[in-house]
Amino acid sequence: MARMSAFQRLVTKYQRDVDFLIIYIEEAHPSDGWITTDSPYIIPQHRSLEDRVSAARVLQRGAPGCSLVLDTMANSSSSAYGAYFERLYVIQSGTIMYQGGRGPDGYQVSELRTWLERYDEQLHGARPRRV
Repeated sequence: MARMSAFQRLVTKYQRDVDFLIIYIEEAHPSDGWITTDSPYIIPQHRSLEDRVSAARVLQRGAPGCSLVLDTMANSSSSAYGAYFERLYVIQSGTIMYQGGRGPDGYQVSELRTWLERYDEQLHGARPRRV
């Protein structure tokens, strides 16, 4: 059985109170471009919207519980949110509540976990602890 990623664990834990959305932007390490040896996928650079749709379907299989939408071919979402190539956000009622650093170095799932834990505590109150 494949190991669940830290992000997938957060989705599983908090999906009852939070909607998770992945915006699939341009491929960071296309197989016909700046390739990396640790990528689990072989995805060429998107030359058309159909290419991006096909690549997104591969990604969706690895992200159960997350809705997935595609950025435009002009990469307008990536530009608007400075996502190049990955970034975490929490948006609540149209307000950015959490903005993670730019990936790959600033992509810190642990920071998002801390935010979600605090949010969960606000929603459900402090949980009794065993003594």
